[in-house]
Amino acid sequence: MGFFLMGVAYVISKRRGYPREERSPLGEIVKSFLASFWAMLMPLIILGGILGGIFTPTEAAAVAVVYAYVVGAFVYRELKMSDLPRIFMNSAVSTAIVMLIIATANLLGWVLSYARIPEALTDFFLSISSEPWVIFLLINIVLLILGCFMNPTAIIIVMVPFFMPLIEKVGINPIHFGLILTVNTAIGQLTPPVGVCMYISCGIAKITISEFTRECMIFILALVVVLLLITYLPGLVLFLPNLLMP
Repeated sequence: MGFFLMGVAYVISKRRGYPREERSPLGEIVKSFLASFWAMLMPLIILGGILGGIFTPTEAAAVAVVYAYVVGAFVYRELKMSDLPRIFMNSAVSTAIVMLIIATANLLGWVLSYARIPEALTDFFLSISSEPWVIFLLINIVLLILGCFMNPTAIIIVMVPFFMPLIEKVGINPIHFGLILTVNTAIGQLTPPVGVCMYISCGIAKITISEFTRECMIFILALVVVLLLITYLPGLVLFLPNLLMP
């Protein structure tokens, strides 16, 4: 995914003639690294604490806020007490946007479950074909569509219990299915009208959804290509699990 996104960014930059800065000398690189060391340490603290079992993801957010304040106020000396009300207000707005989307998506998930839509989809899939590659194609289409209207948590809670019997019946590797589900829901975070990352990005960049969608569409297409690659070339993503769990 990273290589494809970097490739798209490179092509766009070349076509639009974005300016290219001169390569920095080694001394300046080292100086910049040392100056940014404390900022770069934050994701290591967050991920290391979560993966090491020191704190939960929610607690990691609180730790990150405290760490960011200490570094910004006392190390870089760029954060002042007078900045906090504005920061709190921006955070509250961003959080409210996300929570409203999640609440609406969960409601939609309940409606789909109550209407037994997932079960009907499973029966429909098997009526079309029992070939794994066809089932994978249909699953990807459904998940990409749902990603436009539901958040990942709602998709996982609603769809996984109904997809699991289907993939077991046609002999699909559950780990492979989990990876594909994850990529699908990640793409859904960028697609209108309910992409959470889309709304957050628009709020930060102060742009409209139409502007975001117009510029992001080529990146979404690149991610869909990656999705198809990992769907039909499972060795790309299953080599490590196969080494650990032969």
